[in-house]
Amino acid sequence: QVQLVESGGGLVQPGGSLRLSCAASGSVPPINRMGWYRQAPGKQRELVASATSASGGITDYADSVKGRFTISRDNTKNTVYLQMDSLNAEDTAVYYCNTKWVRLGKSYEYWGQGTQVTVSS
Repeated sequence: QVQLVESGGGLVQPGGSLRLSCAASGSVPPINRMGWYRQAPGKQRELVASATSASGGITDYADSVKGRFTISRDNTKNTVYLQMDSLNAEDTAVYYCNTKWVRLGKSYEYWGQGTQVTVSS
């Protein structure tokens, strides 16, 4: 079993910054993708950013966060971070950590419990 534990959410003013962390524990293979999704009230869950575990791993960002958010990983700790800068009200959402991989032809995917990010003055 795999567990993802998120931290770092909270209330921040427009233009401010937050850093989210997500630590994975359990049977996580060395080759995987970890990332962040978010879901605002009344909207579908959407990908924010993700990164593979390979050295110099491939990253992917939603267009709405490019240039403002940065995803990074510490593979020795099975931890992924999301540095969020220049936050605005549209970034308000519950942010979910995600990890996925394929092993022996079977797909695995796990989610964290979510952490609230509120951008408001």
